[in-house]
Amino acid sequence: MEFFQMLAWRWDVTAAKKLTQGRTPDGQIEPSEWAGMLRLVAINAEHAAQVDLSEPLIVAPVPNGGLLIIDGWHRLRKALDTGVPELFAVVLTAEEELTCRMFGGEKGEGYIR
Repeated sequence: MEFFQMLAWRWDVTAAKKLTQGRTPDGQIEPSEWAGMLRLVAINAEHAAQVDLSEPLIVAPVPNGGLLIIDGWHRLRKALDTGVPELFAVVLTAEEELTCRMFGGEKGEGYIR
């Protein structure tokens, strides 16, 4: 299982990819706006250089916190390194985010402790 963790929150990225497979991207991310967040994410430079920028990022709405990329940080790094101004993204619904959330936030459906 692939997962993404930010502070005390964790999402099942494998489940998010299954939910979004084949879905047309419905958002765009400007890598420059997210550059500061890269300090908080472990990036493997060799992997980042190999990723496919045509694969959309997966973004989750975080309750009371806006949006967060849960899949695509290596693509974001490559986009910054190569000067790509925008990346496509699939935005999860609130229900999908909760389904993919492993822990963090309030307890509810999809919450595992």
